[in-house]
Amino acid sequence: MITALLAAEGLANLGAAVGAGLAAIGAGIGIGKIGGSAMDAMARQPEVMNKLFTNMIVAAALIEGVALFAAVIAFLCIG
Repeated sequence: MITALLAAEGLANLGAAVGAGLAAIGAGIGIGKIGGSAMDAMARQPEVMNKLFTNMIVAAALIEGVALFAAVIAFLCIG
């Protein structure tokens, strides 16, 4: 009985770690795509650089917010 409970707790910890890791990887990929696309757009049209930069920062902040929520939910699964 005790071993089954310890195994279940270990699986919960493993699941939380995997979930938090996937959230971090997803956020890194998303921000990388935003940055790369913004650099391409700025190279093609340098006159709209300020507007692109502002939109890039807003999109990156939204991605970071979603990643933070995902990590928090993953760690809440432990308790």
